[in-house]
Amino acid sequence: MSNLTPYAIAWGLLALIVIFLAFWRRHVASQEDDTLHVTGPETVLSQQMTVARKLELIDRWGKALTVVLAITGLILAVLYGMYIWEATSRAGLA
Repeated sequence: MSNLTPYAIAWGLLALIVIFLAFWRRHVASQEDDTLHVTGPETVLSQQMTVARKLELIDRWGKALTVVLAITGLILAVLYGMYIWEATSRAGLA
C-alpha cells in the first residue's frame, strides 16, 4: 500500500484522456450546423447526422470516463490518506 505512484500515474493518464475528449468534442462541435435541415441537399443532411453521431459517441465516452476518473480519484485520495495516517502514527513509535 505504500507505493501508490503507479496508480497515480494511471489516474493522471486517464485525466489526460478525459481532457483530450473535452477538446475533441469542442472541435467536432465547432463543425456542427445549428440550423435544422429537414429538406435540402443530401450531403448537408448526412453531414449533420455524422456530426451528431460523433458528438453522441464522444459524450458517451466522456461521461463514462469522467465517472471512472472521479471514483478512482476518490479511492486514491482515501488510500493516500490512510497511508499518511499510518505513517504519522508510526513516526512516534520509532
